[in-house]
Amino acid sequence: MTGFVVVIPARYGSSRLPGKPLLEIDGRPMVAHVWQRASESAATRIVVATDDQRIVEAVKAFGGEAIMTRADHPSGTDRLAEVARCLKLDDDTIVVNVQGDEPLLPAALIDQVAVRLEEDAQASIATLAEPIGDVDTLFNPNVVKVVRDVHGRALYFSRAPIPWDREGFTSRPALLDTDAWLRHVGLYAYRAGFLAEYVDWLPSPLEQLEQLEQLRALHHGHCIQVALSTEPHPAGVDTPDDLQRVRQYIERNAPGGK
Repeated sequence: MTGFVVVIPARYGSSRLPGKPLLEIDGRPMVAHVWQRASESAATRIVVATDDQRIVEAVKAFGGEAIMTRADHPSGTDRLAEVARCLKLDDDTIVVNVQGDEPLLPAALIDQVAVRLEEDAQASIATLAEPIGDVDTLFNPNVVKVVRDVHGRALYFSRAPIPWDREGFTSRPALLDTDAWLRHVGLYAYRAGFLAEYVDWLPSPLEQLEQLEQLRALHHGHCIQVALSTEPHPAGVDTPDDLQRVRQYIERNAPGGK
């Protein structure tokens, strides 16, 4: 495929883990591990977007590129739009948003979402999904579900268990016997031109109800391509327990690890 740009938003503030991008994992800041995952992809440029000079200095220390962005962006997509504008990216340039708290993200998924967007000229965004195999996950409102059309484009995203099995869900089912349900994986690729449009739109009514930002794009008639993940998408770091889990995983899997 043609080249794409990875942007890693890395804010310093976090209610549960202040200074999260700089927390140490195996002797390096978390943002360095995320950068390493991105560098294993086919990206031609990787940029950390932050609101704190300490993160800029940490990125420069391991040889990365960082850019200071405004601290008051209402969403991560707005921050990406600022980066695309600062870098003067062409409208057709593909920008992959890799969250700064995903140090275990497989590079193959970064490539997959970029390739999927390049393959669908009518889509403005590409993202990923994976099958849901258990009832608790399906009915969990913290797990975002997605339904697709025949071309793999998103019809809708919801916190509700969609699609609703009219006959099978008369009561809470004990198990799921088809692969009709998909969990949205929050890894996105955008066209830079779309990002420039997005910042001028107000939140849509459905977005406000579901608290799902991607519904703004659907509201304005943009296509979102949804591919099935080729690999599992590991959870990111949101809590101290998550941080300990990742530290133990990297320690076990490092050369010479236990």
